[in-house]
Amino acid sequence: MNKKTSIIILTYNQLEYTKTCLESIKKYTEKDSYELIIVDNASSDGTREWLQSQEDIKLILNEENQGFPKGCNQGIQIANKENDILLLNNDTIVTKNWLKNLKICLESSPKIGAVGPVCNNHENRQGVDFTYDDFDIMQKKAEENNISDSQKWESRNCLIGFCLLIKRDVINELNGLDEEYTPGYIEDNDLSLRMIQLGYQLMLCHDVFIHHYLGTCFRKDLTKFYPILEKNRKYFEQKWHFTTFATDEIKSASFPFLEDGKQVLELNCGVGSTILSLKYQWKNISIEGVEEDPAKRKMASNFTKVYSNLDEVPKKDYDYILIGNILETVEEKEKFLEEMKKYLKEGGSIIGEFHNFANIKNIHCLLQDSLFFIDINQKNRFTLSSMKQILENQKYKDIQFFGWYISFDEKEKNLFQQLEKYNKNLRFSYYGFKAII
Repeated sequence: MNKKTSIIILTYNQLEYTKTCLESIKKYTEKDSYELIIVDNASSDGTREWLQSQEDIKLILNEENQGFPKGCNQGIQIANKENDILLLNNDTIVTKNWLKNLKICLESSPKIGAVGPVCNNHENRQGVDFTYDDFDIMQKKAEENNISDSQKWESRNCLIGFCLLIKRDVINELNGLDEEYTPGYIEDNDLSLRMIQLGYQLMLCHDVFIHHYLGTCFRKDLTKFYPILEKNRKYFEQKWHFTTFATDEIKSASFPFLEDGKQVLELNCGVGSTILSLKYQWKNISIEGVEEDPAKRKMASNFTKVYSNLDEVPKKDYDYILIGNILETVEEKEKFLEEMKKYLKEGGSIIGEFHNFANIKNIHCLLQDSLFFIDINQKNRFTLSSMKQILENQKYKDIQFFGWYISFDEKEKNLFQQLEKYNKNLRFSYYGFKAII
């Protein structure tokens, strides 16, 4: 790992965040392994004066707020031309071995274009399952977590830009961030997809944890944040022909039922989010996809074989077919369930999921004479028993269910406590199922 790293941080006020971030970098990063570049976007809280008093940093002081994408590009321009580029939010606290471990992953393969860490927030499924009450405990848990392990590197189609390490050759090839996303937000989704489009892999390093306050100025003023978000979502969709949500669409029902070493087909595989998640969890799984949307199919094809429709799929003996929530939308569900049997081996299974119509949120809405929560666009609504019946009618057997739910408010919780003696399954907003032919 001879190549150094240019750490680029943008500041706009939030001086205390910046101080804490820089202190953690100096404490937990090998001294001669990086250069520090700060781009200030016209702060007015003393940040500029404080930065000017600091040694060993390259500093750009913008007279106007240039936004995040342009500010990052400014930092990239003055970075050492040999260095890799690390984009880091100023509302982060780095930890022991953070940069070292990121570099190990980045340099492990010429195919890897960028890597990112996990953190305390669960955006883009980049969170961890441990918590902490103070930063001493956080640093201790981070040290226990930050032991380099290639088995903890997960291929992704999108990485959040709060901490993103990119190879110098790759960022040069991309010509920086797309400044159409100014003042910022969603430019990291775009950057990720552009790298994949060029044939590179993105890796989420579960062996690197840093703290992220998630305290950007964008989010603090929602009257400004939401119009920016909406503008950038529209631009992203015009550019990629699918929404930003596509990169995080996961068929959750598949996870508790699968086994390693099996042949899997995923219907409506989108841009490949479930495929990548399953490949990380099950190292020896073989998975293909079906996706009618050409833009999504093109992206998913970077990760596996993807067919445009079922007619293209050879009558192959799959162990599992992941159908997602298709039974809520398909016109002829009996015909569909029969069709699936052509692609399954003897003893193979379909795995799906559905909204539980008989859940406490819907019941509460109905009692209030409202359909606010209920998805009235669903062509078919199911309860646990009705889904079981339709599967049994098509001769599926050994049907298994598991439920998951979103949080209740106090009124819904009280209602559930009154009704659970009749049916405890009312608490589940969603069900996953597995059914064998």
